[in-house]
Amino acid sequence: MQGQYDTELSELGRRQAKDAARELGPSDPIAIVSSDLRRAYDTASALADATGLPVTADARLRETSLGDWEGLDHREVDVRYPGARKAWRLDPTFTPPGGESKLEVGARALPVVRELLAERADWPDRTLVLVAHGGLIAALTAALLELPPANWPILGGLANTSWVQLSSHGPSIDEPKWRMDVWNAAAKVAPDVL
Repeated sequence: MQGQYDTELSELGRRQAKDAARELGPSDPIAIVSSDLRRAYDTASALADATGLPVTADARLRETSLGDWEGLDHREVDVRYPGARKAWRLDPTFTPPGGESKLEVGARALPVVRELLAERADWPDRTLVLVAHGGLIAALTAALLELPPANWPILGGLANTSWVQLSSHGPSIDEPKWRMDVWNAAAKVAPDVL
């Protein structure tokens, strides 16, 4: 249960980041914005190396704060907080002790997208890349798609260095209205999910 612990990528993670960069680089992104946590920032840096774009760090893209659960493995959480992890997976309003709910995570990240769209008049029909963490990506995606909270659990977990692709279908730049084109795509099947 890593949460906001700031850890480095493993050798496998670095290889996965390079593989993802090779896949995403040809999409000709115009901006890369990343969580400031090292594991996401270093993943974004692999894409920056492939594209020549700078990476902008934004703490609002950090992973969900898991509070008292951070640093524990899932078995320890299940022993100390019976049933809580299941409730957390199924209920986006559930908050781990000292942490934040998925609804709070989505609300924290939404302004990043809104600000980026306001700043980048060149974004329609272009690629903006946000590099973050599985929990944040799921919460932000659900918030952007305006899913009812009861439906947030339909967005399952993400494999390391996999991606989600959303596109705007209007009616205007002020109301982008999002469509999910891709969920949990990867350069290749990651061995950590087999």
